[in-house]
Amino acid sequence: MNLKVVSMILLLTLTGVLLYGASDLPSYGSPDAPLHKAQSVAGAQNPGPYYVENAYEDAETPNFVAVILADYRSFDTLGETVVVFIAGLGSFLILHSVRKKRDRS
Repeated sequence: MNLKVVSMILLLTLTGVLLYGASDLPSYGSPDAPLHKAQSVAGAQNPGPYYVENAYEDAETPNFVAVILADYRSFDTLGETVVVFIAGLGSFLILHSVRKKRDRS
């Protein structure tokens, strides 16, 4: 079988699986979605509505996305930033060492 045919079959299969999975999702913004009814392990309500309702009062910043990332989830955001920085630095060092080896030969 041709590689293009195999690729097309795999692509169509994956598309079918994704469409089948997406057909069971709740509609956008539905208040009945499981996300809006979720509770934490401790039994507390989902913190999302609290973030939206109290972002300005807690941080006096009109952009509640910035408040969530910088105030409420600052340690998590710092951890993600460190991971991305280390991945970028590692990629740079690997590519730099490959270039040095290539220049030597």
